[in-house]
Amino acid sequence: MFGQVLATEFTKLHRAKATWATLAVLAMMPLGIALFMWIVREPGRAAQLGLVGTKASLAGLEATWPEYFYMLTLVFGIGGMLLLAFIVANLFGREYGDATAKNMLALPVARHWFAVAKLAVAAVWWMALIVLVLLEAMAIGFAMGLPGFSAELAATGLTNVLLAASISFLLAPVVAWIAVLSRGEVAPIAFSLVMLALGNLFGRTGWAEWFPYSIVPLLIGMVADPVDTLTAGSYVVLAGTFTAGTIATILQLRFADNAQ
Repeated sequence: MFGQVLATEFTKLHRAKATWATLAVLAMMPLGIALFMWIVREPGRAAQLGLVGTKASLAGLEATWPEYFYMLTLVFGIGGMLLLAFIVANLFGREYGDATAKNMLALPVARHWFAVAKLAVAAVWWMALIVLVLLEAMAIGFAMGLPGFSAELAATGLTNVLLAASISFLLAPVVAWIAVLSRGEVAPIAFSLVMLALGNLFGRTGWAEWFPYSIVPLLIGMVADPVDTLTAGSYVVLAGTFTAGTIATILQLRFADNAQ
């Protein structure tokens, strides 16, 4: 039965315009980073084209592979939280917007399979985006001839990117619960924006490693110096957040009044 539900979700994903929209949005990020790198390398030509007002506008940015990997980690971490919020809100919330939730929940299928299948689709969707955009990003970096590349740097940089992207996904089930609770797509996206703001706030305190939305900013050094490794407590918090969000989503589907 789960296989049928999962196949149906993938069919809907294949036909959804949001699939290509998220790919287009994420694929633009390496191009944007490359543009900043080019401006740093060619400030005079960039100024002639009106791309930068003053030379101080991009102070501190270097056109190197280490900086490039840092910005990719930022994109897949912070940007990933927002993009995943859109993905999960679309998977769970659109059932209410399209008035199909009542049909879905009336099927002779245990309701928890819908939650599990949608989260599985979100995971595959997110992983496909990561792989495609990372391949694009690496090709752009080599095409630009950025200095400072090494196999060790690439391994570390890609590990940090994948870790940030994985952390972003571990926060997704909470967004799914908000989508089911609110029966729509707006509330979960708004919730994610608020959590990002709170994550930045708590990231400047000693509680950063214990607040799930501060862990990515802590990892990449947005609120302090970048950390080499996350503490065991941070992993426990992330695992607990993922588990709690999944359980809350399942219980909301199974026991709450889902009438439209």
